[in-house]
Amino acid sequence: MQRLGQMIQQLARHRRQWETNMKASKAAGAFFESSTIPSRLTEIVGFGSNPGNLRMLTHVPESAFPSPALVVVLHGCTQTAAGYDYGSGWSSLADRYGFVVLYAEQQDANNPKRCFNWFQAGDIERDKGEAHSIRQMVEHAIKQHDVDRSRVFVTGLSAGGAMTATMLAAYPDVFASGAIIAGLPYHCATSVPEAFECMFQGQTRSAQEWGGLVRNASSHQGPWPKVSVWHGSADATVKPMNAGEIVKQWTDVHGLKSSPSFSETVDGYPRRVWTNAAGEDVIEEYVITGMAHGTPLAVGDDKNSYGAAGPFLLDVGISSSYRIAEFWGLTEQVADTSRIRATSEPVRHKPPTMVIDNQPAADEWAAHSATRKPRQEAPIPTPSHLDVGSVITKALRAAGLMK
Repeated sequence: MQRLGQMIQQLARHRRQWETNMKASKAAGAFFESSTIPSRLTEIVGFGSNPGNLRMLTHVPESAFPSPALVVVLHGCTQTAAGYDYGSGWSSLADRYGFVVLYAEQQDANNPKRCFNWFQAGDIERDKGEAHSIRQMVEHAIKQHDVDRSRVFVTGLSAGGAMTATMLAAYPDVFASGAIIAGLPYHCATSVPEAFECMFQGQTRSAQEWGGLVRNASSHQGPWPKVSVWHGSADATVKPMNAGEIVKQWTDVHGLKSSPSFSETVDGYPRRVWTNAAGEDVIEEYVITGMAHGTPLAVGDDKNSYGAAGPFLLDVGISSSYRIAEFWGLTEQVADTSRIRATSEPVRHKPPTMVIDNQPAADEWAAHSATRKPRQEAPIPTPSHLDVGSVITKALRAAGLMK
């Protein structure tokens, strides 16, 4: 009873944030479910035992390099793989720079809002649940496309960002680097109440405590993945202080000082960087001033602009997808289909098991990107009085924490 009372107090205290989340969640869900977004993704089945019951989808460009890099992308709540790919621009980046993209997609049966279950112990530990499913997808893609094992990366938004932190912690031997967008530190929560606390209040721990959670997640002794951290300063869904706690977690893992090695301005926004003893940039943090909850985009005709704006995909003048790819070293060489075919063995890919949509022609994709506008959010009536039971149920469902 005492825990229930504390939970009710916590829910009531953050009622405004939850109502905002429900409104945003409804708008985003309607957008991604109803709009006719052209998909470039191919679904792959039979990639493993799949204990987390996730879907695997990939995009392999014709210009993929021999032994290409692999980028794993994890969408946010209410989103789909195809919708997030279209908005974030990762498949377009893959076409330009010759790497393979892999999307893990959550299913309604696992979470009513399609959030990855970053707060459940059975899904965030090595070789268990959803984390293990994603690891199996990675292994399948590596073998299917002769991927360079030293160049496997992972990124995600919100719940996908929290699951990105999970993959980096549970499988540091697999990933060279990761990018956590509007996410949370690894093992911030292992229950529903803790998830709310981490999201809306934030959880402060010492760098050593945070780092210990990563070190205890596997038997790995290093080297450790590089980490890119992105967060909006006006994020009301996942409190911005989480970005600082993520940085604390990984600076401790890397054995770095808490203060950055240098700071600079990129596309009008502050970037802080931590370098190791060899002078390599191993941790970076972008705080996007005034941005709400979502993935930062730069939409336009510029060569460094990718994606399309929509719910939780925010055009703020900086492309996080491009800058993350740059941080990982993926933008150093532009793919050249004719050169690859003329100077190397053909890159042969096993036939996909199932195609979810025919890949659109390049001009169709470009035209769709140029004309689509963000859908306006529909107003939600404000209740005239506080129904505690209703608040609890709606809040849990809106956050994807119950069916």
